[in-house]
Parts: sequence; C-alpha cells; structure tokens
Amino acid sequence: MEIDVGLERIQALGRQDFWLAVLVTQRRSGEPAASVVNAGVLDHPLTGEPVVAFVARGGTAKLANLRRNPQATLVFRAGWDWTGVTGPVELAGPDDELPGLDAEALRLVLRDIYHAAGGEHPDLDEYDRAMVEDRRTAVFIRPERFTSNPAGADHEEGE
Repeated sequence: MEIDVGLERIQALGRQDFWLAVLVTQRRSGEPAASVVNAGVLDHPLTGEPVVAFVARGGTAKLANLRRNPQATLVFRAGWDWTGVTGPVELAGPDDELPGLDAEALRLVLRDIYHAAGGEHPDLDEYDRAMVEDRRTAVFIRPERFTSNPAGADHEEGE
C-alpha cells in the first residue's frame, strides 16, 4: 500500500473510532508491548513530511521502549476494517530533545497532535500546563510499511 493511500485509510478509520489506535513497541526482553493511544496524521514540524503521531505521558513504559528501540506499529480499526502502520520513531519532549524544536514549537506541536487525533479542549492554556506537568512527549512515526485486511474481506461469524 502506498503512503498516501495508507494515510488516507488511517484518517478514515480514525474518524470512525475516536482516533484510537493500538501501539505496539518492544520490551527490553524483546517481547511486544501494546497500549491504546489517540493518534492522528499531520506534517512533521521540521521536515514537513506526513507522519502519524501521538502524545505520551512522561515516565511511561512505552517511552522507555521507544527510547531503547525507536520503531513502532500503530493499528487503527473500525469494525473489522483495520490498517497498521510501521516505521521509525522520533521523540520530542522535555526528556527527549529534538534538535530544531524549541519549547514554544513543542507546545504548539503537542496541540497540533491533539487536534489531529480528534481532540478539542475548551481551555488550551490549561491543556498546555497539563502537558508540561505530565512531561508529555510528541511521538512521530515515519510510515514505512502499511498492513491491512484485503478489500472485501468481510468477517462472518461462525455458527
């Protein structure tokens, strides 16, 4: 699946299920670790390339896993339709400096990711304070590979 088609499919599925996706990272032991995140598609703040991104609270296992092995998969689904995107990860946050992205740019990109993942907040200043307090980190996945169920592969329940 080409990148544009894959990203369009992610956006279509994301809109249908609150932008929820299953994140798969790798534990120190090599075993997969999974969690659910809100994620969306946006342009990378430095390169302008389309990425899939989410915001992670500081001090979490997912961030430790991504620092150790900066590769991840996100799976978006709605009903029986699903698409997975896999690629290398870049982190930008108070504990993960991304050269070229200062504190003000990080504040704005955290908002951009929140909006790309369907978020709406009545008080963005409050949102910004919570992001700083929680040591939130922007996680950017550069799409390299997409996987999906084939078109027309409707699920039928067995009897």
